Amino acid sequence: MSDFTHLDSAGHARMVDVTNKQPTVRAATASGRVACGPAVVAALRSGDVPKGDVLAVARIAGIAAAKRTAELLPLAHVIGVHGAVVDLSVEDDGVHLTATVRTADRTGVEMEALTAVSVAALAVVDMVKGLDKSVSIADVRLEAKTGGKSGDWRRPE
Repeated sequence: MSDFTHLDSAGHARMVDVTNKQPTVRAATASGRVACGPAVVAALRSGDVPKGDVLAVARIAGIAAAKRTAELLPLAHVIGVHGAVVDLSVEDDGVHLTATVRTADRTGVEMEALTAVSVAALAVVDMVKGLDKSVSIADVRLEAKTGGKSGDWRRPE
């Protein structure tokens, strides 16, 4: 079991001790989408969603979520989120989301970026579900990360 970093020698879940690691600059970018039908896309483009500014609410929800990742994921470390950008764009098939999170800490921000995209997508669904209950979240994934012991990584095209 010792090959698994989040399991102790008895196979029990544990939080990895990063006390002795030096803080380094790290960043991660994640993406996802909310699939929407033409009526929802039209309402998003015209600003006619009854609940208000969907993209603004989702952007703030994503940023807030990045900062609270350790509260949601039991083995995630509490780290300083020193930068978080959540971008949303309305496309013909729905909303595309991208989040980039930055830190200067002892562990990476991949989970923070993924959490930001996931919660921002949930906020979009919450804001438009009254127009169409069939909207769905898809393709949430890590796109890239920089820094840390494992170095840089980018999703192959």
